[in-house]
Order: sequence, then structure tokens, then C-alpha cells
Amino acid sequence: MLGAFFGGYATIVETAAITAIYVLVVQLAVHRDVSAKDIRRVFAESVAVMGGVLVILAVAKGLSAYFVDAGLPALLIEWSQLYVRDKYVFLLALNLFLVAVGCVMDIFSATFVVVPLIVPIAAAFGIHPVHLGVIFIANLELGYLTPPVGLNLFLSSYRFKRPLLEVCRASIPLLLILAIGVLLITYVPWLSTALLPLVREDP
Repeated sequence: MLGAFFGGYATIVETAAITAIYVLVVQLAVHRDVSAKDIRRVFAESVAVMGGVLVILAVAKGLSAYFVDAGLPALLIEWSQLYVRDKYVFLLALNLFLVAVGCVMDIFSATFVVVPLIVPIAAAFGIHPVHLGVIFIANLELGYLTPPVGLNLFLSSYRFKRPLLEVCRASIPLLLILAIGVLLITYVPWLSTALLPLVREDP
């Protein structure tokens, strides 16, 4: 799968199809967690889940388009340059904002809604797009684990059948470690961009 995608032999959609076939074969023939009789039920459950995800993405895409048409990114750039003059202060504010977003939104919706808003502002402060992308993902993951409304906490509580408060207490050490990692990623851009010169750019 990785070879097909990174080697340029398959597009994202084709790689997704290859991945689905690979998972199906492994589950049927290797792990045998799913039998041939279960395929119809698995397909039905998958369609229901994907339907819900597509509805969320459609609404998020519409909201993102509305923000862009309303000129919100330009207004945010103007406001940030007026009140936030230091790049590192902006990065701190961005971290807090993205953690809050990670607490209440899934990554797909956040990508559609938030990314078009923060990319122009980050460019105005001279932040590399790759560095911004890593900051975005790391902060969202931190938000997913932040009590009391982190999405991963609820999923873990449901999956492992444990009280939410118990899951929150168990996640605190990892949350602190992840927070330190986020700060390092944010304020040491080299960690995100060091390998970029090694990537060959097509003419």
C-alpha cells in the first residue's frame, strides 16, 4: 500500500481501495475475525458510519466555503497583525485554539473548517506550511485527550467499558508527555522541516 502510493503507482482513492481489499483479505484469511457470512453485516455497518461521516464533511465544507466567501481569513489576518505582533505569541495562541478545536471537532471537520482560516495567517507570520501542518495534527491529538471533553476519552471509555473519570486519570501522564512534544514541535521548526531539503522536487 505504501509502495503503491509513495511510488506514484496509485492515487489516494486507488490506495484507499487497495487498503480496503487488503484488510478484507487479512480479516478473512489470516486473523479470521470475520467470516464470509459476516461480510454483508460489515458492509451495512460501514455504509451507515460512512454516511454519517459524509454528512459531517458536507456541512463542514459548506461552512468553510461560507467563511472564505465572507472574507473571514482576510479579517483574521488584519486582526492578528494589529494585535499580535510577535510570531511566538501567535504560535502560543494557535496552540490553545487548536487544542480547543480538537476537544469539540473531529479531524476531518477541523481540516475543512479551520485550515483555510489559519493558513493565510500563518503565512503572514512566516510559518512554513509543513511546520503548520505538523502543529495542526499534534494539537488536535492533544485536544482529543484533553479532559473532560476530549473525543478519544469518550471513545476509550466506550470501547474498554471503563468510567470516563478513570480513563481521564489514566490519560494524564500521556497527556503531559504529548503537551511537551507539542511545544517542542511548535517552537523548534527544525523538527518538522529538517528533511525537506532531501525531498526531490519535480521541475
